[in-house]
Amino acid sequence: ADFVLVWETVPRELSGQQDSCENGDMQERAAAVHRTWRKKFLDELHTAGIHMEKHVTRVEKKVVHYLLLSAPWSVLCYYAEELQLRVPLQALPRQTSNWSASVLRQLGIPNLMAQEVPNLPLDYYTCPFKANKLRWFLGSDEQDTFFSTTQRHQILYKILATTQYGRSKDREVGVDRLLSENVFTAAFPLHEARPCRPPGPYKVRPEELAAGSLSPRQVLFQYWASWWKWSKYQPLDHIRKYFGEKVAFYFAWLGFYTGWLLPAAVVGVVVFVTGIFLMSNDVPLQEVCGSEEKYWMCPLCKTCPYWQLSKICSTFMTGRLFDHGGTIFFSIFMSLWAVLFLEFWKRTNASLAHRWDCSEFEDIEEQPRPQFTAVAPMTIINPVTGAEEPYFPKRRRVHRILAGSMVIIMMIAMMVMFLVSVILYRAVVTILLSSSGYFWFVASASRIASITGSVVNLIFILVLSKIYISLAHFLTKWEMHRTQTKYEDAFTFKVFVFQFVAFYSSPVYIAFFKGKFVGYPGNYRSLLGVRNEECSPGGCFIELAQELLVIMVGKQIINNVQEVAIPKLKCWWHKHKLLSSKQPGKEGESVLVEQAPWVMDHQLLVFEGLFDEYLEMVLQFGFITIFVAACPLAPLFALLNNWVEIRLDAHKFICDYRRPVAERAQGIGVWFSILEAITHLAVISNAFLIAFTSDFLPRMYYGYAHDSGLRGYVNFTLAYAPWDFVLQNNTTCRYRAFRDRDGNLTLTYWQLLAIRLGFIVAFEHVVFFTGRVIAWLVPDIPESVEVKVKRERYLAKEALAENKV
Repeated sequence: ADFVLVWETVPRELSGQQDSCENGDMQERAAAVHRTWRKKFLDELHTAGIHMEKHVTRVEKKVVHYLLLSAPWSVLCYYAEELQLRVPLQALPRQTSNWSASVLRQLGIPNLMAQEVPNLPLDYYTCPFKANKLRWFLGSDEQDTFFSTTQRHQILYKILATTQYGRSKDREVGVDRLLSENVFTAAFPLHEARPCRPPGPYKVRPEELAAGSLSPRQVLFQYWASWWKWSKYQPLDHIRKYFGEKVAFYFAWLGFYTGWLLPAAVVGVVVFVTGIFLMSNDVPLQEVCGSEEKYWMCPLCKTCPYWQLSKICSTFMTGRLFDHGGTIFFSIFMSLWAVLFLEFWKRTNASLAHRWDCSEFEDIEEQPRPQFTAVAPMTIINPVTGAEEPYFPKRRRVHRILAGSMVIIMMIAMMVMFLVSVILYRAVVTILLSSSGYFWFVASASRIASITGSVVNLIFILVLSKIYISLAHFLTKWEMHRTQTKYEDAFTFKVFVFQFVAFYSSPVYIAFFKGKFVGYPGNYRSLLGVRNEECSPGGCFIELAQELLVIMVGKQIINNVQEVAIPKLKCWWHKHKLLSSKQPGKEGESVLVEQAPWVMDHQLLVFEGLFDEYLEMVLQFGFITIFVAACPLAPLFALLNNWVEIRLDAHKFICDYRRPVAERAQGIGVWFSILEAITHLAVISNAFLIAFTSDFLPRMYYGYAHDSGLRGYVNFTLAYAPWDFVLQNNTTCRYRAFRDRDGNLTLTYWQLLAIRLGFIVAFEHVVFFTGRVIAWLVPDIPESVEVKVKRERYLAKEALAENKV
């Protein structure tokens, strides 16, 4: 059997004693409609030639029906031609696909990441299936194994998704609609067709490992999902053969990205360690720590006291860890790293797409989504195929997209309001702590406010995201996109824009706006009656690093805990519901039933797509590129997280999820465009960070114009409070700014502004130009792949030529 349909019924003797009369009538009517639809649907499947085999189990107060479906050879051939499935023409010698493997082999270094995985799938030249040219295809005499398991699943899903069960004018078509109406409770391909023996369906017994008689699922569990394999290459061809191209592309991209994080993490750690060494002989740092009562600073709020600059010695020291010349180098390095990463992924993507026979998938006409077919209001003749197919008017779709965009803008505005409330919260907490009178609270007021603000912000984000994602699902369905690719791209774009604003708004505020519009003593600016936030005494750079670590590491820890705990709890609850009590008196039978593969698979969770997995990784990519100047350790945290992430995801797919219907894909879809946008944004963001938030340029300016040893730099960055303020309070104080005693900006400020703007233009021109040169030097499709494509086309032409002698 290839596919399983499941539904539940309540026996007659129990249905009568459950509810009141009225409820019972309604339930009976609904059950009757469901029975009619189900009978019609199964009759249609029978007419289409599908083989069926039925099994029934009794669980608690209901009966669970399992219908095993398989398609005979004639049906497979007919649909394989319609779906343009690719089949083998000629076997190919296998080539290593990992660039690191070939580099290590050339250098003569033993490769610790390589592993021998049994049952390696062969590589073939392929072409679309044609029934009348059957004898030219490789293995066509073996009817049981000619089509792969995933191809049989695709064919059966196509039949199930297009079979009618009601009136055609009401678009009562397809298993997806029946699942949403609860006529069936589940429809899924089987993981394993053979009965399972202890220790379980995917765990490997020692004698099986020795004999090499492993099932595909056991191979993946042993050589991929196992924690001991964390340092090994992923068996991508096995993953593709078992789960289909879409899932395989996700894991290929995740593995590629994790491999590329290694050099970024190493350079980041070197830059961080350099910061520790530079700290020990930093002149401005020694001036701050040794100033004692030399610099009395102006109060940070109305009721706050005056304070000594020497009190912030430790914060200033921490700030120097992240803010030094090495971070400039690291920003340029990471910007070029991102460009190179995407260029080389394009090459890898092209190689994999060709090897997995999907390099032309999106260009060849993709089938309409079954859900679209079910509710489209009219039909139209397709200009390409000449066939009649469901249609939704473009104008109405545009109107719906515009209406949906308004809802999205409102949600984003709500998110910004939350951000403003967090800013006000920080300002109020700072004021309350500073005026509390307790020395420890007064000294660390802004740090406490900042850390708690970050945590509150993270909680806000996680709650709002849940609401927004369900709203985005509803809006994308309502927009009526014709194909699955278009539907997924529209949904992805919606959610990503929101998540981008949610996760990045707070770091952007700290990096580019906080402390920039404060005013000066005696003339402070305010927002909603609360004085604008200043950077903490150590500067905004250290706050940004702290915000990044809280959001990025906090989010990663929460996600990983969720990914381990939630599937396990859901699985346990699902099994508990299904197996809570069996029919009494048939003990032996219930044990046998429990071991049936379709029952085991029914207890697993429904696979809900790769969206959440991609979103998590792409947001992480944003953190390690857009704000990398502030936190050189970010790539290291990302690398450690991803090592865990690959095995966690693999474990979920093998052990916790039902097998998904294999979907074809040509790459990672719209996510690639989003990654490109993030890469461009990162260059601009890092240029502004270094120019306006970091101390790097003022130090360079002072070293060039005044003292190359930076002696007296601290005094240079502090202004004296204006005369009005001094007369009013009978005491003088200092504050960070380039202003004179009347509060006007000095010439130094304008000179520095010119240097900053000049630096931004130079930085982004250098990085973008270097990136363009790299993109030009690295071809998108490797030469070896182009040769293979030409060879494959030639063979296909030969095999399908009409006048074959």
